[in-house]
Amino acid sequence: MDIFKSDAFSLRTLTDAINKRPFVPGRLGAMKLFQETGIATTTAQVEEREGVLYLVPATERGAPATVNVRAKRKLRPLQAVHLQVADRLNAEEIQDVRAFGSENQLQTIQGVVDERLDTMSQSLEATLEHLRLGAIKGIVYDADGITPLYDLFTVFDVQAEAPISFELEDSTPAPGAIRQKCADIIRRTEDLLGATPYASIHAMVGSRFMDGLVDHPECRTAWERWQDGEALRESFARRTFAYAGIKFEEYRGSVGGKKFIDDDEARFFPVGSPGLFRMHFAPANFMQTVNTMGRPMYAKAVPDPADRWVDLMAQSNPLPYCTRPKVLMQGLRAS
Repeated sequence: MDIFKSDAFSLRTLTDAINKRPFVPGRLGAMKLFQETGIATTTAQVEEREGVLYLVPATERGAPATVNVRAKRKLRPLQAVHLQVADRLNAEEIQDVRAFGSENQLQTIQGVVDERLDTMSQSLEATLEHLRLGAIKGIVYDADGITPLYDLFTVFDVQAEAPISFELEDSTPAPGAIRQKCADIIRRTEDLLGATPYASIHAMVGSRFMDGLVDHPECRTAWERWQDGEALRESFARRTFAYAGIKFEEYRGSVGGKKFIDDDEARFFPVGSPGLFRMHFAPANFMQTVNTMGRPMYAKAVPDPADRWVDLMAQSNPLPYCTRPKVLMQGLRAS
C-alpha cells in the first residue's frame, strides 16, 4: 500500500483530478450566472454601498446650501458552506488486481480511485447546483431542501418582494394580463437595479407553471410561433419560451424528493448584471491548504497506519449569494 504515498495520490494531484471530472448537468452552472472566485478565508465580508439620489431644493442666493447626503457603507459577513464526503478503499478490494511488489499495476488501483472520485465529484456538483438555486431564490437551503443555511434577505436587511400571482387558471383573463405582469416585473427590476446594467430577465419555472403559461389564451399563439422557430435556435434540455421580454425556462432538478423549483412557481432574476451573483470558494480544512486561495473541490487520500485501507476524502466550501436579493422575485401559477 506504499503506492498511496506516491505523488500520484498527493493532495495536489487528487485535487486536480477531482476538479477535472465531468460536471453533473446543472442549468445554472451551465449559464455561468455566478462569478466564481477563490478566497483565502472561510468568511467573506460583503461590502454594501448605497448610492444616494435626491432632489436639491431651490434656495435664495447667499442662503445656506442643502447638506449633502452621503452614501452609507456596510460590511455583511457570510460564512462558506462546508460540504464533505468520504469513502474507504480497503486492501481486500484490490488484492486480486495488484501483485505484491509490482510497479506496473498503478493504473488498476488508480482506476478504482478515479471511480470513487467520479461519484464524489458528481455528488458535490449536484449540491453546488442546489445551492445556486437557493441563491436565486434568496434563501440557501441545506440538502434536505428545508433547513435554511442563510437567508440573504435577512443578511442584507431587505424585505422580499411579494409573490406575483399570474392567475394562469383564470378561465376569463383580462386582455394582456400576462404581458402586464411581465412588464411590471421588468420595471420593478430596473428600479431596484438603478444604474446597474443587465442583459435580460430570466425565469426558472416549475412544470405546472410552464404548462399553464403556454396554454394561456393570451400566450398560446405566441407559443406556437416560438415552437415554429425552435429548430433554428439552440436546443435546451427542457422547454423555454420567450414572452413579453422575459425568457421562461422549465427547470428540472430535485434533492431528497423535494424539487429545486416547485411545480407551481417561477423564479425571476436578471442575467448579465456584473457582480450580481457571486460564488466564492474557501480553502479546505487541511493543513496544506490553510490560508491559501480556495478551489471548487478538493480530494485527499489518508492511509491507515496499519496499512489496511485508504480513506478518500473530497470536499467543497462554497459561498453562493446574490449581492442585491431585493431583485429576486417569485411568481405563482395561481393565488
